[in-house]
Amino acid sequence: MNGPTLVISPAPTANGDLHLGHIAGPFLAADVYTRYARATGREVLFGTGVQDTSTYVTTTAHRLGIEPQALVERSAKEVEATLTALGIAVDAFTGWERRFTSYVARVVAELRAKGALRLRRMPFPYAPSTGEYLVDGHVAGACPVCLADSCAGLCESCGHAVTAGELLDPRSTRNPGERLEIREVEVLVLPLEEYRERLRAHFAEAAGLLRPHAAQVVAELLDRPLPDFPVTYPISWGIPAPDLPGQVVNPNAEPVAWTMYCTMLAAENRGLEPDSEDALWRPEAAARIVYFLGIDNIHPFGISGLAMLLAFGDYPLPKLFLTNEFYELRHEKFSTSRGHLVWGRDLAARVPRDLIRFHLAGNSPEFQRTSFDHDELAALTETRLVAPWNRVAAKADDWVWRGGLPISERGRSDALRIVERFRAAYELPGFSLNRVAETLTQQLARLDRMPVDDGGDFCHQVDVLVRCAAPLLVDLAEAALAGSDMLPGTDLREVAQRSVIEPVRLPRLPAVGA
Repeated sequence: MNGPTLVISPAPTANGDLHLGHIAGPFLAADVYTRYARATGREVLFGTGVQDTSTYVTTTAHRLGIEPQALVERSAKEVEATLTALGIAVDAFTGWERRFTSYVARVVAELRAKGALRLRRMPFPYAPSTGEYLVDGHVAGACPVCLADSCAGLCESCGHAVTAGELLDPRSTRNPGERLEIREVEVLVLPLEEYRERLRAHFAEAAGLLRPHAAQVVAELLDRPLPDFPVTYPISWGIPAPDLPGQVVNPNAEPVAWTMYCTMLAAENRGLEPDSEDALWRPEAAARIVYFLGIDNIHPFGISGLAMLLAFGDYPLPKLFLTNEFYELRHEKFSTSRGHLVWGRDLAARVPRDLIRFHLAGNSPEFQRTSFDHDELAALTETRLVAPWNRVAAKADDWVWRGGLPISERGRSDALRIVERFRAAYELPGFSLNRVAETLTQQLARLDRMPVDDGGDFCHQVDVLVRCAAPLLVDLAEAALAGSDMLPGTDLREVAQRSVIEPVRLPRLPAVGA
């Protein structure tokens, strides 16, 4: 029996709105896949949210001169509004609700009670001027693995987890000139090395499912002894660690509890009734778990996260981690502090969201860093989508009101080929936004060139193309299909084989700035 598909995009830090780097990476991909899978008859639950426990909340709040909780609440509203503006429909949006934080604390307490977590001393940078230990966003230095400049927690360059005490030449991000001390503190850790062989065996079974860079990072991490992973931090911002006064749960130790909670909430919001946070993760649920995430999140979700899942209970381990690289603006990394970014909602206010989704799909950083440029968006969407679609729609309109038109065997055969090309781009594990956009571009160009000697064949293929592109071009599909199912039945291959079509007038796409 096939269970539901659980689609997860890790919650962004609640220190601001979503910029295009967030959208072009995990969020658009997760939304497009969810829409496709649902349209083909599958039960899918798609969840995300915001993470308020990251130290980047406090560092951003300090820079802006506001209270951290006020920043969290403002950011959550902005993120939800941006997802809606770009047509990204989630079933669960988690935040800082007590139901979630209490579950995180319960998971940590249960892991400690069963001996999976141990108290061990770890080094942390200490700021004498404030009497605070510095972790994650509060301290930066050279990564001890790749030497890139990095904050503690996770190195964005090499993907390794980097504890604050391991940084080379550490400095406070708030007071870079302050002389720091290194002090040892007893914290709860997960001894990752005890799980390394099981993780190696798991990813060996998943060979071919990871994208090349993710496979390389995972292999590099698991080919050497794994260090202890700190589950608690000696700081005050975060979820209080149970029975450890003065400590909180490391935000990068939350993924197991958060994903379970997120999928439970998604199920509840879609009218299901899971009996616990982990109900959909149990073997009998037969769920398929799919992560859409940035390459820098492979450790907390794919290494320490899976190790915690092994420690927590008898759960099937996820194998599908569809990673993306960084999306840049004019070939420089998006930066909130430098104002070097494009907010997703701001762009959606000026450009039709179907055009944004099409351009970001074609430019999605699936295998290497890619870059956004507004002029390029305007030019490419006009030449590859807007102009050819509007010409195709005009040709199809010539056949409206002529009643049912017969479709030839060749017309059905060509329509089926269209369906199969899109299916190859949509289905896991080969899912690719790049190839969805490329397939749409190619088929539009072909129909644009195609002489309309047979209105039935032409209009049939245009209709099938719209239905295949519906998970990406949400507004065009809704207008063109007039509320009908985007992919009727359970398989669009059946639609491709129909013998008659009654053409309808098709909507036009506006250009950028129109």
